[in-house]
Amino acid sequence: MDTDRFWTVIESVRAGGPDGKPGDKPFDEVLVDLLAALSKEDILEFQTRFDEIHDAVYRWDVWAAAYLIGGGCSDDSFIDFRAGLIALGREWYERAAADPDSLAGHPAVIEAGAAGRDEALFYEEVNYVASTAFERVAEDGEDFYEEWKRHRSVRGESGGGGSEADMGEDFDFDDDEEMSRRLPRLAALYLDELVA
Repeated sequence: MDTDRFWTVIESVRAGGPDGKPGDKPFDEVLVDLLAALSKEDILEFQTRFDEIHDAVYRWDVWAAAYLIGGGCSDDSFIDFRAGLIALGREWYERAAADPDSLAGHPAVIEAGAAGRDEALFYEEVNYVASTAFERVAEDGEDFYEEWKRHRSVRGESGGGGSEADMGEDFDFDDDEEMSRRLPRLAALYLDELVA
């Protein structure tokens, strides 16, 4: 599964699932259903692409955006935020990757900012769609994480997770002036008092 196919899967779920009909199920559940209809190898490949795309936004500027939107953002919450960016689809993901401040234009972020809510874009369940789908189709004794380790080993891949060396410039998320300078549109939505 290459990157384009990965995004095709995401976009098909955003459009209502494989049958194109929006239902009552949440995005993550529809994605699990779609993945469970694929081969186990495709599910593992989906996880490979997910990790690459997830790790690509493991950066301080993206974390700062999550910090503003979430009213703070722990390591675990940042994992969920990046999963939420993926769930937004390719267009919004790529916008956020190029300029995290562009998230100030997303309707869910605007609505949450106006209402003083801090849950916009954080989507923990998306992190586990591949493992959930794999478990649904696994034979007795097959474990997603063991198969995932084997899959990565065969391809000569190591664990993901990004490193501090590729995160860009670190800065103080609690410095309102710095946040306003780096992310002016998000700061305008989420900071009570902007520093002039």
